[in-house]
Amino acid sequence: MTTQERKAIPVPQVEPRATIPPQNLRVPGPTPVPQEVLDAQAAPMINHRGPEFSAIMKRVTPRLQYFFQTASPVLTYPASGTGAQECAVVNVFSPGDHVVSIIIGNFGTRLAKIAEAYGLNVSRIEFAWGEAADPAVVEARLKELAPYKGVLMTHNETSTGVTNDIQTLAALVRKLSPDALVVVDAVSSLSSLPLEMDPWDLDVVFTGSQKGWMIPPGIMMIAASERAWQAHKTSKLPRFYWDWSSTRKQLETSWQHPTTPPVSLFYALDVALEMMLAEGREAIFARHKKAGEYVRGRVQALGLQLLATDARYASNTVTAIKAPEGIETKALLKKLRESEHIVLADGQDHMKGKMFRIGHLGYFTDSDLEQTLDAVERHLKELGYQG
Repeated sequence: MTTQERKAIPVPQVEPRATIPPQNLRVPGPTPVPQEVLDAQAAPMINHRGPEFSAIMKRVTPRLQYFFQTASPVLTYPASGTGAQECAVVNVFSPGDHVVSIIIGNFGTRLAKIAEAYGLNVSRIEFAWGEAADPAVVEARLKELAPYKGVLMTHNETSTGVTNDIQTLAALVRKLSPDALVVVDAVSSLSSLPLEMDPWDLDVVFTGSQKGWMIPPGIMMIAASERAWQAHKTSKLPRFYWDWSSTRKQLETSWQHPTTPPVSLFYALDVALEMMLAEGREAIFARHKKAGEYVRGRVQALGLQLLATDARYASNTVTAIKAPEGIETKALLKKLRESEHIVLADGQDHMKGKMFRIGHLGYFTDSDLEQTLDAVERHLKELGYQG
């Protein structure tokens, strides 16, 4: 077929670009972004190999270490939380390694699946959605499953609104298997909930920008203990983009990245970290604790049931609520979005359509949460909920 005979590709007919109206975005990520952070992203591009970008990295890196509570370098990659999960796995394990995955929801399952995709031998310790990992059960199962190279766990499970007691779980691993690596998914917790990497003797901890860090999706942050760095030296899983060694070398020699970084997002992170330091780490934790208690209190006052089965482990960054009998989650979320511009999250996996989730992490105000719960109460009644 000649060039002339080829059928011309028509100009696509698409809907014109529309302005997105202001929303009360109450999903557990992406989260709202402060105006100062939005404005920062409009700055002109700079050379990502130049001194201006290096100056940004010199500011954000120690500030990230402060929030991770670690002396180890915090590495940054253009990626989502799932990228961070994969990055954690490929840098410290080898094909056939036995690892244990403690699962309390969808993202714990995802981390286990990534490990399996890379040829690891994964044993699961699974708990019902809504439950936190029971230390006694974990201890008994770890004794049965030994030996293992590492234990994978989620700090805050976004799909269920449950926070694991990572300090206790990590201490159990260390007692039973001192050399095992403790790998923690802290995507929806770090910066918003207490987590102390070095004091709790955690080996790999990672998080994502679109949660409590108050910037758009696109940056993941990850840190490794000396134990994990030693494991990295002998690990055999394939990696190039995710390789810690090249990223650390570039950071320590030039305060830059081995690949092209999302420059505008680093403008945003620079400003967001300044705001977080001004508020104070403990004040941030207290603000999220207050928000979690407020949302749970309002939900329970309506006669609704939390997915979290034990109040001690209910998350202070996301609240998961069972849909009352006779109420379609899809209809409730649609009414809230279209009539109130309030956006909540549906359930995931087998809980899709059976629950809804309210995010309260990062940048929010008391009035944002009050407006959300008032609207939930109003529209549930319109849909026939008696309470």
